[in-house]
Amino acid sequence: MATFAVILAAAGKSTRFQSKGAEILGTGPQKKPFMDLKGRAVWTRSAEIFSNREDVKQLIITVAEEDIEWFKQKFRPNLAFMDIEIVPGGKERADSVQNALARVKADIDYVAIHDAARPLITDKWVGELFTAVEKSDAVIPAIRISSTLKRVGKDRRIQETVDRTDLWAAQTPQVFKRQLLLDAYAQAGEMQPTDEAQLIENMGYPVTIVEGSPLNQKITTAADFRMAEALLNALPKPKGIRALHPFADEEPRGIL
Repeated sequence: MATFAVILAAAGKSTRFQSKGAEILGTGPQKKPFMDLKGRAVWTRSAEIFSNREDVKQLIITVAEEDIEWFKQKFRPNLAFMDIEIVPGGKERADSVQNALARVKADIDYVAIHDAARPLITDKWVGELFTAVEKSDAVIPAIRISSTLKRVGKDRRIQETVDRTDLWAAQTPQVFKRQLLLDAYAQAGEMQPTDEAQLIENMGYPVTIVEGSPLNQKITTAADFRMAEALLNALPKPKGIRALHPFADEEPRGIL
């Protein structure tokens, strides 16, 4: 059985996210991965999916260095039930992922990187990606662009309509052969990619698309958060997978 390490990227500044208020997180940082989403923090909903998989042998989360002590205190019960390593984040997302990648064990076959602010992930989708990467070494989930695209100037006037043929919107988790990802970061130079696939592309190595789901949305704004609350009920509810926390704060059921 192939082995996987999973890196949850949670060290961002959430500058575009307007929080729901200090009454949710107390005096801690008002950042999207830490918000309570119907009984569980956003980041834990993703972490639980990966922690319940036998092929995931290492789970790492990147947290901004100034938030680490608060994070440990706030989520102590969750961390106690998950074998998860906390790694300090860097200045940019790619720096944070590279910090975590350096901690991945040498006997791991593949590495998955997932946005901690993308909580609407399912075990089925993860399984499809993990199966696909064993055939092509580099895969990402993505969905076809269905809307009409407009290129707009700084004055907010339309400059042109962009041909959407062959355009896809990238998602996470993005999964790569461990050594391939290490090589990609080693060759990155000053490049600041918006995702790991861009680094692989930069080497000239092919990245395969696995069709994702429109439900696998990333929380960027308060409106996204409200959408995620609504979409939770639309996700499949697999049996036998339970939330990894010690408190009965939800009715008995499989995790979403």
